[in-house]
Amino acid sequence: MTARELYQQYLQQLQKIYSAGEAATITGWVFESKAALLRSDVIKNPKQVLVPSIAAQLQICLAGLMQHQPVQYVLNEAWFCNMKFKVNENVLIPRPETEELVQLVVSEYKAFLTITDLAAKPADETLRQLTMLDIGTGSGCIAIAIKKQLPGVAMHAVDVSTLALSVAKENASTQQVEIAFTPLDFLDETTWQQLPLFDAIISNPPYIPLNEKERLDKNVTAYEPHSALFVTDNDSLIFYRKIADFAKNHLAINGKIFMEVHEDFAAATAVVFTGYYNAAIKKDMFGKERMMIVSRS
Repeated sequence: MTARELYQQYLQQLQKIYSAGEAATITGWVFESKAALLRSDVIKNPKQVLVPSIAAQLQICLAGLMQHQPVQYVLNEAWFCNMKFKVNENVLIPRPETEELVQLVVSEYKAFLTITDLAAKPADETLRQLTMLDIGTGSGCIAIAIKKQLPGVAMHAVDVSTLALSVAKENASTQQVEIAFTPLDFLDETTWQQLPLFDAIISNPPYIPLNEKERLDKNVTAYEPHSALFVTDNDSLIFYRKIADFAKNHLAINGKIFMEVHEDFAAATAVVFTGYYNAAIKKDMFGKERMMIVSRS
C-alpha cells in the first residue's frame, strides 16, 4: 500500500467519527510520528510505498482511533508548553488551558528567581531558593514546565497513583529536570506531615461531578483515568477544601496557590478560601472562569 492510499484511508475512516478538520489534524500527527511523513511529502510522492512494518503500525493506530481512543494515547505522546510528554491511560492528557496555569506561575516568579541571580547572590534572602508543590501531578506536565522555565525552583510533586508517577518521572528525566516526586494520597491528612513548607502550591485537581460524565466526549470517559477527572456529586469541592486546610500549615508567608477550577463553580470555590485567604478568579483564553490565584489575607 502506498502512503497516499493509507493517508486517504485514514481521512475517510476518521471522518466517520470526527469533523473533516479534526480528521486531517489527527492523520497528519500520526503519519508524522509513525512514518516521519508530512502531508506535503505524501502529496509530492504519491506512489511512495510504505515499509511493511510502518504500514502495520499505522493500521494498528487507525484501529485504536476508530475505537475513540485519543490520538495522544495511540501515539503515547502529547505536546505541552512546546515539549513532548509521554502519556498513557494512567495520566490525563495535558490541555492547552493548563498551559495558562503554568504561565500564571511563571509570570509571578520569573522576575525574582533565575539561576543567574541565585548564583550571584546566594546569601540574599530575597533570592533564596523557592519551593513549589504540584498536587496531583499526573504526567508531571505542570511541574516540569514550571521547572524548565524557573530552573532555580525546588519543585515537588505528589500523586496518589504510582503508575502516574512512573510516567512523570520518565518525563522529568527526558526533559532533564530534577523534581522530588512523592506517592501520596492528598485527601489523607495524615500524609501531609511528609511535606515541607512551600512558597507556591499548584494544582489541577479532579473537579468534575459524576453527574456530568454523560456530557463528556466518549474518548475522555472511556480512556482517561476517572480518579483524575471526577469527584462525587455531594462533595465536588473536596480537593479545594483539602488544599485550603493544607495551606494553613504548609504555605509560606506571602505564598500563593494557583489552581484550575470548574467554570460553573468558580465562585463557590472562592468561598472555600474565604477568611484565611484572598481568592482571585481568572478567565482562560475562552473567557471562562477556569483559574484561581489565592494568597493569604
